[in-house]
Amino acid sequence: MYENMTFNNILKRALSKVSDDFDKRQGSIIYDALAPICAELAQTYIELDRVLKEGFADTASRYYLIKRARERGINPFDATYSVILAHLEGDIELKGGERFSTDEEVNFYYTGEKQEQYYKLKCEQIGAIGNISYGDLLPIDNIPNLKMAKIHKIYVSGVEEEDTESFRKRYFESFRSQAFGGNRADYIEKLRLLNDEEDVITNGGIGGIKVYRVPNGGGTVKVIITNNSYNAPTEDLLKIVQEKIDPVESSGEGVGIAPIGHFVTIEPVKTVEIDVDTEIDLKPTYQLEDIKPYMEEAIESYIQGLCKTWEDDNSITIRISHIESEILNILGVEDIKNTKINGKAENFILDKYSIPLRGALNVT
Repeated sequence: MYENMTFNNILKRALSKVSDDFDKRQGSIIYDALAPICAELAQTYIELDRVLKEGFADTASRYYLIKRARERGINPFDATYSVILAHLEGDIELKGGERFSTDEEVNFYYTGEKQEQYYKLKCEQIGAIGNISYGDLLPIDNIPNLKMAKIHKIYVSGVEEEDTESFRKRYFESFRSQAFGGNRADYIEKLRLLNDEEDVITNGGIGGIKVYRVPNGGGTVKVIITNNSYNAPTEDLLKIVQEKIDPVESSGEGVGIAPIGHFVTIEPVKTVEIDVDTEIDLKPTYQLEDIKPYMEEAIESYIQGLCKTWEDDNSITIRISHIESEILNILGVEDIKNTKINGKAENFILDKYSIPLRGALNVT
C-alpha cells in the first residue's frame, strides 16, 4: 500500500514545498535538515505496511496469526511425544525408565505401564520422529535376561507442532461451516477444540471425525474418530472424549458438551491390515534385503496419505497401481509385477468406518 513512500519520494515532496530561492542541493542546510526527518518518515511507512499485513489473517506471520485465531478459540496443535508398544522377551523385571534405541538412533524409555503383554515405551524426542511401527530395539541400559526386544506397533502417534499454513487453513475453515445447536458442524467444531486440552493431546489427539445421526434410534448420535496422526485412537483417548462429550453415566442429560436429549457414542475408526505380495526385478548390485525396508516405508507413506483423506471421503480405496508406482520410485528397483492386496490382484475398497493399516510385505 505504501510502496511509493520511499525516502527519495518523501524527500522530493518535502523539498518541493521549499521556495526555489533557497539552496536545496545535497549538503545544503535545508537538505540536511529535511533528510533525517524524511528517512524516519519512510521507516514509519514501512512499519505501517507491516501493521496492515499483520492485522489480517491472510498475511499475518505466525505470532499474530495465533493472536487472531485465539479470538475464535483456535490454537495451533502442539508437538507431542509418541508411545510405542514393545515386545520384550525374557525373564526380566523393569521398574520404569529403562532406555532403548532403534536403528534410526531414536531413543525410548519404559513408562512403567503395560498394554496386555506389551511394554509402553515413550520417545525421548518430541514429534513424529518416534512414529516407528516395526524393527528391533537395542537396550541402552543393562537389562539382565533380556533375550529379544522388538517394536510391536505405535500406541500413540507423535505429531509435529502444527505448521503455520495448516493452522491458517484451519482458521479460515472455521468460518465456512455454521455450528448450531448440535448439528454436524457443531460436533466437529467442539471435538476439534478438545485438542487444546492436555489430557486429549497427550493421548494422541483427535484427527479425523465422522458424525452419524440416529444409528440406534431417535436422539442417538455416533461419532467415529481417529487420532491426530489419522490412526486408530487408544482406549484412553476414547474414554476421555466420551466423558467430555456425553458421559456414559448421565448420557442424554446434557452434562457434557452434547446438547440435552443427544445420546452420543464415541467410537474408534476400524483398522484393516493391508498385506502386499509382489515380485520385483532389481538392478545389478542391489540386494532384496537392502531394498525391502524402503518398500515398507513407501507403502506406509502411501497408506498414511490415504488415512488423512478418510474424514472427507466416503471410503478409502487401496490401488495396486499406486503401490507399484511408489515402489518403482525406489532406487535399485527395475520392475514390479504380480502385485496383490490381501491375496487378490485387484484394488481393495474399505468401508466408510475403516482406515488401512500397513500389514506384511511379501516380496520375491
